[in-house]
Amino acid sequence: MASQPGPLTNWPWHGLGNFKYALLAPWFAHSMHKFATSKTEERDLLNLLIIPVLLLRLLYGQLWISISRFQTARSKRRIVNKSLDFDQVDRERNWDDQIILTALLFYGANSVIPGTQRLPWWNTKGIVLATLLHIGPVEFLYYWFHRALHHHFLYSRYHSHHHASIVTEPITSVIHPFAEEFVYFLLFAIPLLSMAFCGVGSIVGLVGYLIYIDFMNYMGHCNFEMVPSWLFRIFPPLKYFMYTPSFHSIHHTKFQANYSLFMPLYDYIYNTYDKTSDSLYERSLKRQNEEKTNVVHLTHLTSIQSIFHLRLGFASVASRPYIPGLHFWILSPLSYLLVVLTWIFGTTFTLERNNFNNRSMETWVIPRYSFQYMAKLEKGTINRLIEKAILNAEKMGAKVISLGLFNQGEELNRYGETYISKNPSMKIKIVDGTGLAAALVLNSIPDGTERVLLIGKLDKLAYYLSLVICQRKIQVEFNSSLYSL
Repeated sequence: MASQPGPLTNWPWHGLGNFKYALLAPWFAHSMHKFATSKTEERDLLNLLIIPVLLLRLLYGQLWISISRFQTARSKRRIVNKSLDFDQVDRERNWDDQIILTALLFYGANSVIPGTQRLPWWNTKGIVLATLLHIGPVEFLYYWFHRALHHHFLYSRYHSHHHASIVTEPITSVIHPFAEEFVYFLLFAIPLLSMAFCGVGSIVGLVGYLIYIDFMNYMGHCNFEMVPSWLFRIFPPLKYFMYTPSFHSIHHTKFQANYSLFMPLYDYIYNTYDKTSDSLYERSLKRQNEEKTNVVHLTHLTSIQSIFHLRLGFASVASRPYIPGLHFWILSPLSYLLVVLTWIFGTTFTLERNNFNNRSMETWVIPRYSFQYMAKLEKGTINRLIEKAILNAEKMGAKVISLGLFNQGEELNRYGETYISKNPSMKIKIVDGTGLAAALVLNSIPDGTERVLLIGKLDKLAYYLSLVICQRKIQVEFNSSLYSL
């Protein structure tokens, strides 16, 4: 929400939640009926393809989210070296609103504008026209509208909502109040309507322009540099017609520079180009994992559907407790496919990175599910994956690695002792839930305590806890028997 929300801030279907997709149902039903009852030569392919294109754009956006979060968690070519906060994730959950609006506008335009029915697949003149109109009017008008949005009056009422995200991710590009987003739609409609009214429209031209907008939007906000430098060496003028993620990142950190939409041309013309853009671009390309990692938590996948609960997956799913539902049943084929793919090609990957009091902690995931830990045939592979992860963590400078869930156990690796005996020179500390639980209990014992009573099963945790308590010269009683270890 903007700092001082203006009129038409909320989207019209703000209160509908996921039922907002029901707004498309009448249009989709009419489209299917129209297609089924029309003669072959009279069928309107554009009208039929609106919903498939919507689904494609949703999948495309989700793919960008996953790639961006994975890449930035690894710190490879990361531009802004900060983590996403939970407020931003919640604020950007309505990123699909603009895709729904596009579908509704396409349905409306298709029904009232002559020349939008029965379009050919390709028209070269239309694509050339759309390209020229985008470079000219669209980029020019956007540049000046964007500068106007940074005036205090409009910024506080609208654009500050977008700039609340300093650490951008792909979907940040489409997070705007409704009124602001609608103006963008009017700008992007210039090439689309021009093709239609000039009679040079085509399905590839219309859909291709949408995909181009999505690609450039998502790329510019992905927070890792992905544009190779050889492109600009081969064709130097390209820097005026294609921005980079680092170029637009400066706009989100400095605010008063790099206003262009996708083409920095007008920033150069009107002298709003930030002079550090090139150096940031070069540094981002060369940046590897420069930040030292202090702690690594090694976990693994649990249920077959748990992969969708990762931050790399669906934010709307990951933000809620796991509850079996229809959406998981629909995703079942994909779930089982991912089980096979992770089993064949899987390697340990970084899930997220967080900073606590100047200490960096990373969460790594072993690409194995809980049921695979029960299979004896998988024991060797899992141990090799865990050992490799431990050695990689030490190589990165980590001091501690914690083995979560089934990554530690008596039968699997003797609670981590297997890796210590195989690598006696290893300095990284391996801890599991036992050590963490013991530390929690130990820190809760008040100073001056002389005797502690432990009640429960005499297991590994009890032995370990008794040992560390006695090292503090505190007597331990267990089941009414006095132990002084």
